Amino acid sequence: MTTLHEQHDLDMPDVRHSLDHYYMVTQTDAEGLVLSVNKNFLNVSNWTPKRVLGKTIWQLFDEDEKAQNTIHHIWTQLQSGKTWFGTAQKQKRTGEPYFTNMLAVPSMEEDGSLARALFLELDITEDIRLKERLEQIAFIDIETGLMSRHKLESLVNDMIREEKSFSFVYLSIDHYYTLKELQNGTDETELTQAFANRMKRYFQDNPIARIGSSQFVILTPFGDWYVQGFLDFLEQQPLYIGSEALPLSISGGIVRYPEDQKSYVTLLEAAVMTLDEVRKQGGGKIVSLSATSHKVLNRRSLINRKLLTALDHKALEVAFQPQYDVASKQVKVYEALVRWEDEELGTVSPDELIPIAESNGLIANIGEYVLSEAARLAVRLEEQEGSPHVSVNTSVREFSNHPMKENMLSILQTEGCRPGQLELEITEKFAFRAEEEQSIIQQMKELQDAGVNFILDDFGTGYASFRYMQYLPISKVKIDKVYMNSLVSHPKTQQLVEGMIQFSKTMGLYTIAEGVETQAQFDLLVSMGIDAVQGYYIGAPVPAEKLHLRN
Repeated sequence: MTTLHEQHDLDMPDVRHSLDHYYMVTQTDAEGLVLSVNKNFLNVSNWTPKRVLGKTIWQLFDEDEKAQNTIHHIWTQLQSGKTWFGTAQKQKRTGEPYFTNMLAVPSMEEDGSLARALFLELDITEDIRLKERLEQIAFIDIETGLMSRHKLESLVNDMIREEKSFSFVYLSIDHYYTLKELQNGTDETELTQAFANRMKRYFQDNPIARIGSSQFVILTPFGDWYVQGFLDFLEQQPLYIGSEALPLSISGGIVRYPEDQKSYVTLLEAAVMTLDEVRKQGGGKIVSLSATSHKVLNRRSLINRKLLTALDHKALEVAFQPQYDVASKQVKVYEALVRWEDEELGTVSPDELIPIAESNGLIANIGEYVLSEAARLAVRLEEQEGSPHVSVNTSVREFSNHPMKENMLSILQTEGCRPGQLELEITEKFAFRAEEEQSIIQQMKELQDAGVNFILDDFGTGYASFRYMQYLPISKVKIDKVYMNSLVSHPKTQQLVEGMIQFSKTMGLYTIAEGVETQAQFDLLVSMGIDAVQGYYIGAPVPAEKLHLRN
């Protein structure tokens, strides 16, 4: 029997031919899985049929918040039988963003449910890039008339050279994309322009810049009381779109020059950190940089400056923490953890070091160093009874920006280490990027074929951990230590942990609990069927020369 949408296709061959000739065409099923694409789509996006067919339409959009909110809104429209037209930010197979004018058309079944969806697109990336270049040249945000980010940086640097004191005020509209959806189809710039007008009226002669879709910076010589008064002003002068007042919430951070920070980059970084603190507390406030955040930023800046020297002078060291296998009653794995002891900084932990190394590009250098040390230990352990393995934490940047597979196999060959003696631990952030970049999954599978096991770290803390088990070559999961503190005292935590253990077993995965510090935690985990435990109850991280095997 021919469905309505199939008959529709049969009746309009000339129209479909014209669409294929002029437009990028993508067709999905009712679940959003890509059924077909045309040549124009492949040429623009650099995807190949083998890589794109079967992917979800969400994976073809850029992974930032704005793009993902756009496709979510589009799909909601399609499911209700409505078409959608607008500008969309997509993502090429290489991860590079591009922009299209898109028409999304639903094809419905007789019962009113979505059967298929058709996406017609024209590439407008060059137009968008030209607009961005013009904005940079003009130093003006076209939508609002405010300064652009580039003009802001130039002005701040001028004020610093002139030694002028000022407050750097970073403001953001909370739930911006949700508010835009509440506008019910009105001009998408209306909210931004209305808010910009309120800022101009309140801050008057103070310089104002728009540095993001919903982010703004004001430079003012006045104190906190003046800046915080803007929230009262907004209550008295609410924003109206049409005849309705919007439920507007603003969060912000205030950083002072020269008291708090002394450069544009550090002022912005400190303001963003302050804003994040406000958001974690519920938003709707404008506060100054806290003393705690000030110390964190100064320490981060110092770590960033000293890290390259530390690498050159081989100041970093690797410690190894034992992992106890319950069935064999032996230590079967040692996890490699990078550490840095510095006279000025004290102890720099991996949690502190790795994010900074990822941001400044030194993560590959650290990764190679840790991998080499781990391989050397693995070779030494090869002669020990039980032949323990060594696990190494890895960053997605090592896979996406560098040929990780070749680098790793080269290091192992140099050190005389079999690939099967090493395990790589990945986080959910890594898994998310791997889902978007097939080259990462390919490298993982090739390393797995060579004998390397992959472990999903921090299991149970992310919303998509279970999904990643389906397609990534993972053989082990590590239950996050956040559950250990309440494991003995809270029945619900026990039920949750036991559920994760049993679920992992049904998937054929080896399950590890980290952060185990007491006999009571250990005994309870063993009764639940845990495969291995790691933590101070088993042993603290120590240098390789101080290891003592439990046989």
